Amino acid sequence: MDRRFPTGFVIGAATAAYQIEGAAAADGRGESIWDRFSHTPGRVARDQTGDVACDHYHRFPEDVGILAELGLDAYRFSVAWPRVIPAGSGPVNGAGLDFYDRLVDLLLERGVSPQLTLYHWDLPQALEDAGGWPVRATAEAFAEYAGVVARRLGDRVRQIATINEPFVVADHGYGRGLHAPGRAEPAAALAAGHHLLVAHGLAVAAIRAAAPRAAVGIVLNLAPQHPATQHPLDLEAAAAGHEVLNRWYLDPIVGRGYPEEAVRRAGWRHREIRDGDLALIAAPIDFLGVNYYSRRVVRSPLLPAFDTPSVAPERTAMGWEVHPAGLVEVLEFVRSRTGRLPLFVTENGAAYPADSGDPSRDPERLRYLHRHLEAALTAIERGVPLAGYFAWSLLDNFEWAHGYDFRFGIVHVDFTTQQRTIRDSGRFLGSVARGHLLPALDARPGEEAPEMGPRASGPTGRPPRLPGPEAA
Repeated sequence: MDRRFPTGFVIGAATAAYQIEGAAAADGRGESIWDRFSHTPGRVARDQTGDVACDHYHRFPEDVGILAELGLDAYRFSVAWPRVIPAGSGPVNGAGLDFYDRLVDLLLERGVSPQLTLYHWDLPQALEDAGGWPVRATAEAFAEYAGVVARRLGDRVRQIATINEPFVVADHGYGRGLHAPGRAEPAAALAAGHHLLVAHGLAVAAIRAAAPRAAVGIVLNLAPQHPATQHPLDLEAAAAGHEVLNRWYLDPIVGRGYPEEAVRRAGWRHREIRDGDLALIAAPIDFLGVNYYSRRVVRSPLLPAFDTPSVAPERTAMGWEVHPAGLVEVLEFVRSRTGRLPLFVTENGAAYPADSGDPSRDPERLRYLHRHLEAALTAIERGVPLAGYFAWSLLDNFEWAHGYDFRFGIVHVDFTTQQRTIRDSGRFLGSVARGHLLPALDARPGEEAPEMGPRASGPTGRPPRLPGPEAA
C-alpha cells in the first residue's frame, strides 16, 4: 500500500566537501588534515586522495542540475573550512566564500533548498599542527569560522549544522587513528570529544548573532547496540556501547551532562571541562540530525565468540547489516531526549558494487532506500517529529580511508571521465520527493526493480550541462 509523507517533509541528498570537491589547491584553499592524511603512504586504500574526487568545485552546475532534475527538495552539503580560512583562523579567503555563494545561489535558482554543514572532518592542517581538537583553541577558531560563513550565507541557507558526527572525529581521528589526523591517543580523543561539543556551543552563539533567521543544529551518528545473547555480560556490553555511541554526545547537548558510568569506564578526569561548558554545550538548538546506517550486535569480550547464525543477515558491500528497524529505534531514543525538537535523518544509504554493464542499475540500493523510508514513516506514525530524510550520498565519492572502493551514490561517477549517470535509486528518490508518496515495492534483492523513469536526459546518458566553469 502506498504511504504518504506529511506536508512539508523534506527529501534530499547529502555530500561532504572533501569527498567531492577536488580542486585541492585551487583559489587559495589551505591544506586540510585529510590532504595530509591521504598523502601519507598506507593511510588510504591504494594511496588514493581527494585531490580531484568528483571535481564538484568545477562541475557544481551539473550536479545542481541533477538535483533539480530529480526534483529533490534539498541538498545537504558541507563547507570546507580550509577553503574559507586557509590557516584555520585569521585572514578569510574571499575566493573560497565566493564558491559557496555561487553554489547557494544556483541551488535556490533551481528550487533546491541549501542545507549547510560547517564541519565534515576537514580541519585545517595548521590547526592540527597547533594541537588539533584536543586543544581548546581549535573550538574558539571554529566559532570564528562559523560566524564568517553565517554572515555570508546565513541570509539564504535555511539550516546550518555545526559539526557532523563528533563521535567519529574524536574516536576514529584521535582515538584509533583510522581517520585523519591518524592519532591513536585515547586521552586526546576524550579531550577532542569535549572540545568538539564546546565548538558546537560557541558556534551556535556565533551563528545566531550573524544569521538570526537560520535554524541551527548538530548531526550525530547513532546506532542500536543489541546484545548478541541475553547473557548478562552481553547485556552489560551492549549497554556500555549505547552509552559511548548514543549518549556521550546527545546527553550533554540536551542538558543531561556526560553519562557517568561511561566516563568512569573511560577513566576521563574531566580536566578539559571549564565552568560554564556544560551550559554552553546545552544551548538550545532548532533541529538535530541523525545519521543512521546499521545496528551493532555486541558480544562481551569476556565470553567465547558466538556461533554464526544459520541464516546470514543481508549486508551491504561495506559488510554492514541492512536493518531498517534500527532507524525507528534510534529516532525513538532521540525523541526521548529531545521531545518535540524537529529531527532529520541527515544520512542514510548503502554501498553496492556498480553494475559493470549499466551503471544506472542498482536494485539493492533502491530497495535499501525504500525500506528505510518505510522505517522513517513508521517513526512518524509513532509520534517522532521527523521533518526530513537525506540519502547518502548524491554522488559516488572519496570514501575516506577506503578511497574509491565503495560507491554510495544515487548518481554513478566515472572517476576517469567524471561522467555522471543517474541511478535507478536516484530516480526512485526523486519520484518520492516530487509526490511525497512512498509506493509499495515488492521486488526482493536480486529481482528487477521497477523502472523509475528515463535512464538518460540527454544523448550522453547524463543531464545536459548547465552554463558554468569546466574542469581544469
